[in-house]
Amino acid sequence: MDLPLTANVVAQQAAIEIKDLTLSFTAGTPTIDRVSLTVPHGQFLSIVGPSGCGKTTMLNLLAGLIHVPHSGTVRIQGREPRLGDHGIAYMLARDSLLPWRTTLENAAYGMEVRGVAAEQRRERARDLLVRVGLGGFEKSYPKQLSHGMRQRCALARTFALDSPILLMDEPFGALDAQTKLQLEELLVDLWQEERRTVVFITHDLGEAIAISDRVVVMGARPGRIVTDVEIPIKRPRSVRELQKDHVYHELYAHIWEMLEQGYKK
Repeated sequence: MDLPLTANVVAQQAAIEIKDLTLSFTAGTPTIDRVSLTVPHGQFLSIVGPSGCGKTTMLNLLAGLIHVPHSGTVRIQGREPRLGDHGIAYMLARDSLLPWRTTLENAAYGMEVRGVAAEQRRERARDLLVRVGLGGFEKSYPKQLSHGMRQRCALARTFALDSPILLMDEPFGALDAQTKLQLEELLVDLWQEERRTVVFITHDLGEAIAISDRVVVMGARPGRIVTDVEIPIKRPRSVRELQKDHVYHELYAHIWEMLEQGYKK
């Protein structure tokens, strides 16, 4: 199957630009080796690849969480990454809810840290909790919520920030299949309303194809880009309905082959 590669992205449109990035935490084999990646504003990009190939390291680098010596350049909205950048919201694999805060208080926490007025942040958090299916649970504490509900709260907390760039590190990886599908649908709906730039890390190839505009496959350490594929499936999409789409299955087979090659690198 012939698939279009994203080769001609215009530099000035880039929300994120990585050029010839090589990074190593210790002497020997680099964690990331000569990676170049450009993400236009408003694109939903997923990255898949073996454990240890540098996916999360790239997110942490973009978020300014690590300052490991490296060669190459990393730019986010035209500048070097920095810790506490309000242009970035970061959703981790774990919900990281504060156990002493209610669902509403947890959903509003990021806005509180950024100094948003109390009434404004409560209103925004309450609205997003309703949209993620947690209306009526505003006064509940994390221990009273299921794992899926906690992730819904974390998703609301992330989207509550007005950051134009969202970094998401396997946020649904530990969920059961049904809950995962529900949250994928929810994420796609939220993204289609606001069209922020998203970099989404996952080990689930089906998830990557279903929710993304583009899928980047990385090979085994040292992490390199094996292939970079646009997803030619029109939006708006239903993650559930895609299971019946032959294009989805053709994409899956093609990218899986590239992923297998990446494991052998």
